[in-house]
Amino acid sequence: MATALRLLALLGAAAIQGGYSSPHSLRYFYTGVSQPGPGLPDFIEVGYVDGELIDHYDSETGRAQPRAEWMARNTDAQYWERNTQIFRGWEAGFRAGLVTLRGRYNQSAGLHTYQLMYGCELRGDGSKGGFFQYAYDGRDFVSLDKDRETWVAADDGAQVTKRKWDGDKSIAQTYRAYLEETCIEWLGKYLEYGKETLQRREPPRVQVSDRPSQDGGLTTLSCRVHGFYPRNVAVMWLKKGVAMPQETIQWGVVPSGDGTYQTQATIDIDPSRETDYTCCVEHPSLAENLRVPWTVSEPKSSVMLIVGVVIGVLVLVAAVAGAVVFLRKKKDGYKAAAAHEGSSSSGSNQGSHTGIKA
Repeated sequence: MATALRLLALLGAAAIQGGYSSPHSLRYFYTGVSQPGPGLPDFIEVGYVDGELIDHYDSETGRAQPRAEWMARNTDAQYWERNTQIFRGWEAGFRAGLVTLRGRYNQSAGLHTYQLMYGCELRGDGSKGGFFQYAYDGRDFVSLDKDRETWVAADDGAQVTKRKWDGDKSIAQTYRAYLEETCIEWLGKYLEYGKETLQRREPPRVQVSDRPSQDGGLTTLSCRVHGFYPRNVAVMWLKKGVAMPQETIQWGVVPSGDGTYQTQATIDIDPSRETDYTCCVEHPSLAENLRVPWTVSEPKSSVMLIVGVVIGVLVLVAAVAGAVVFLRKKKDGYKAAAAHEGSSSSGSNQGSHTGIKA
């Protein structure tokens, strides 16, 4: 299953890149493998609304199932039976496609992947978008040019498929109609079903910190942004109020585990030359940009250093005095109680029963 999850993660990352400008999206990811095994079904489907998992199907269970509580609450058995039949059809098609492509690329038996990602989006300006693209063995294969109703081939092997699909205009026309009409219609339904979750707004919390950079003499400023929803966010470091996009390193947006998201942005600076840096955050929950300035850390004063030395000396004296008292008592016959070897209060192997695996 780990392999399958990596495949799905790669697809999800590819589809989400550059998607921050679209407030709402519906996306599906299909993965077929030529060599299934334990925990790795030969076909997997997952669907997402605004990055939230809503359904799942795989060839081992053979059933479409809800993955969001609000999906289960607002759909009936007929909905899931219909989707089960649809995904079973895709499963058969992917199985046949893997055989065809392995022969076309003159490949031997082994693990090969055939993948599809498609979806639609409603942008903030009211416009709509959609995409439909295939990949084989992790590389682009063919994709739909929706406006021209043609297919774009990524390599010579994909040219065969392009010519075949371009020869039947109804294929591209059907997919275009789905992306522009059916997909948008269902996206609207899902947004209504899950509006309490999907359309909520939780503002980001920002923490700015610094640490020595790996490059000698420089300082790395870090802006950690967390606890926000939805996931579309923009984080940028400013120098004297001017954005520094080339110098800012973005670390990507990831789930926090509690239904919100987190990200961070870093920048390497020379604090001896300039200290006026500010982290700027844009998010749909904010009426205006949130700006958090970096405050230069003050070095410890000499007074505090002296106090620290004095406290250290006092602790050392107390420890020596305690040791002397202990040795005297031991000489007089005092014995410390030994821990019972069979005690269950603690043990070096206790962690083996916690379920954590190395």
